[in-house]
Formats: sequence, C-alpha cells, structure tokens
Amino acid sequence: MTRTGTVLDEIIDGVREDLEPRRAAVPAAQIRELAAQAAPARDARSALAGDGTTMGLIAEVKRASPSKGQLADIPAPAELAGIYARHGAGTISVLTEQRRFRGSLADLDAVRAEVSIPVLRKDFVVDPYQVYEARAHGADLILLIVAALDDAQLRDLDALVTELGMQALVETHTEEELERALALDAGIIGVNARNLKTLDVDLQRAAGLLRRIPPGPLTIGESAVASVADVEAYAAAGADAVLVGEALVTAGDPAESVAAFRAVARRGRARQEGARA
Repeated sequence: MTRTGTVLDEIIDGVREDLEPRRAAVPAAQIRELAAQAAPARDARSALAGDGTTMGLIAEVKRASPSKGQLADIPAPAELAGIYARHGAGTISVLTEQRRFRGSLADLDAVRAEVSIPVLRKDFVVDPYQVYEARAHGADLILLIVAALDDAQLRDLDALVTELGMQALVETHTEEELERALALDAGIIGVNARNLKTLDVDLQRAAGLLRRIPPGPLTIGESAVASVADVEAYAAAGADAVLVGEALVTAGDPAESVAAFRAVARRGRARQEGARA
C-alpha cells in the first residue's frame, strides 16, 4: 500500500520492526507447529451474539493509547480479565502492540490462562506470522484493520485466520473500507469511530456506517464509548456489540461498568430496516 506518513503508518512501521526479533527467536516453522498444537479456538461470534436481547461486549485490557497516552498500569491483566468475564463480557480484548499501547504477548498468555471465554488479539496484523502467533498464544479472534491492508493482504490473512479455526474482527472506518469488508464476506465487522490515520473521533459517522451494513455480519461499534449513553447510541445504529477499553480501565469499578454496558438493549432490527431503506 502507498505510505502516506499517517499515525497508522508510523504504528505499522514499529510493529514490523518489533516483529523481527520474535521471528528470529521463534522461526516460522516453529510458530506454525505451536499454532497447530493449540487448543481449538472458541466461537467469539456466538459469545458476542448471546441471546440477541442485550448488547454484546468486548472488554479490553488496555494500558495506553496513541491518543491519550498512559491510561492505567494494569499490573495483573488476568485479574482484570477475570472481572470482565464474571460480569458479562462476551470476549476479552488484549492489546499486544508494544510501543503505543504498552501491550505484550505475555498479557495475552496471562488472560488466556485465566478466562474460558473467547480472547481477541488486538494488534496491527500485517504479516501471516502474527496470525500463527496469535493462535499459538491461544487467541480465538484476531483484528484485521482494513485501512492497514490492501485487498490481497486482507483476503489472504482472513483466509489464514479461518484455516486456523479462528475468526476475524474486520475493522472499518470509511464507506470504502466497509465495502471492502462486505466484499470479503466478513462474518464480524467492526466500525471504529476513531480514524487511525489522524486519531480523530466521530461517533455519528460510525453510527451512519453501521446503518449501512446489511443483515448477516455481527456488527461491533468501536471507540468513543465513555458512558451508557454512548453504548445506547451504538445500539440505536444497529450494532450488536461494542468494544470498550478506556472507559473500563479508568473506571472506579470496572465490574459495574461492564454490567451497565451489557444491560443496554440491542436494537438490531433498526439496523436491518435502515439497510433496506
């Protein structure tokens, strides 16, 4: 893809650089073998769909972000994930990007050992090695950011995710990216209110894109959730679930926040009617 010097480009450059020492330590043949030996992946889509009456929740273990900097220390990611799981989260998201989010594969390992619900590896995936790596460390769901990948990369990485028994959360931010996700026949589509190229946030824009998604994919509203009202806004746009990090790790009581977000009624029929209009 053409490099334009955006925030996303800078993050991906760092991701590629940080990948090389891991690839040298655990060669491709070994990571493929470890992926093959991992326990079967859990069904994140079903976990997030639930009974269809209330919003699903991907609750995130998130120490920092490029837009806000340091958010929380989180010395015990497994403990936080356990709280999320016990209070209704359908999936746990674990940041593994090191430079901007202060995440690690060690966090993923700790969370995987603690919870029985599906786990998302949240990173900037641009290389097949990272997909094998995610499966080797027990991830069930993996993020594919449309803005970071050309059509061939997106198709090939999605096929590898499926081959390994995982599912992909295909993240979009624009109409063009949404069309690419739909052309991929993605089973789980995320709409991010944050533009990863500029870090600007627009929940209304995200809501508009969610309304354009036809019946079929499970839909996730990402970013810009600070309150129950924001979850309700995503629900009104037809999202089936939300992905929340900052609001949970900075909350005085993450258990209470998880329960409150999960209690929001789902309004999927509104999304379907809007798609046909």
